[in-house]
Amino acid sequence: MSSNEPASRRVRLLLAYDGSHFHGFATNEGVRTVAGSLNDALSTIAQSDIEVQGAGRTDAGVHAWGQVVSVDLPSDLDLESLPRRLTKMCAPGVVVREAAPADSDFSARFSATWRHYRYLVLNDETPDPFMAATSWHVSHPLNLPLMQMACDPLVGEHDFSSFCRRPKDGEHSLVRRVLSAEWTEQRTEHGARLLRFEIRATAFCHQMVRSIVGTLVDVGTGKITPGEITGILAACSRSAAGQVAPPEGLCLWEVGY
Repeated sequence: MSSNEPASRRVRLLLAYDGSHFHGFATNEGVRTVAGSLNDALSTIAQSDIEVQGAGRTDAGVHAWGQVVSVDLPSDLDLESLPRRLTKMCAPGVVVREAAPADSDFSARFSATWRHYRYLVLNDETPDPFMAATSWHVSHPLNLPLMQMACDPLVGEHDFSSFCRRPKDGEHSLVRRVLSAEWTEQRTEHGARLLRFEIRATAFCHQMVRSIVGTLVDVGTGKITPGEITGILAACSRSAAGQVAPPEGLCLWEVGY
């Protein structure tokens, strides 16, 4: 660093955002993204080019409550007021929940030890317009015990090729380690049935959670049996699994370090 360049420090940001406002997290020229909006706002505040790194590259329409971002900012920048300033500049759709100094080698992406996603399924005959942006409406009754049973084979280290969109270069391993996966049931304030899927893994591949949810919903409707999940995993073929759930029900809930 030259004597003319201001000193910088690594900062950790905690974000929540409504994915329906964005074409995904990662920067993408010509469309509004979470990272692009943050880069623009931080560059304005810092008066220099700023680029953030996120813990998870959420797709278009996918939400976050616990997205973590690492970024290098001028050392004299006031972190106490930064969340409020960024939230105002990135509205609507983004809330910066926290800003805190981090170790110089901290990486939101590479320092993470696990990521936790939540998916909501509104299982009721009648859609709820107030939940349309954050859940998948499935009108056909779902068998929750069967869906819970189908989670068991997913836990552990497996090749998740059947549940992932294969990278274009075709060379990346799709082996991932799932730490936990479960369904729970609750009721909305209007009495509708709401099913919540929680999954935690050391890492995820592209569309993995949505493909798993779609397949487990197929189990709930009787199209697939819980016993078939092991065979679907072993097939290592996307055609072996079920449908891909829509993005609006998915939320990056928490990242562990």
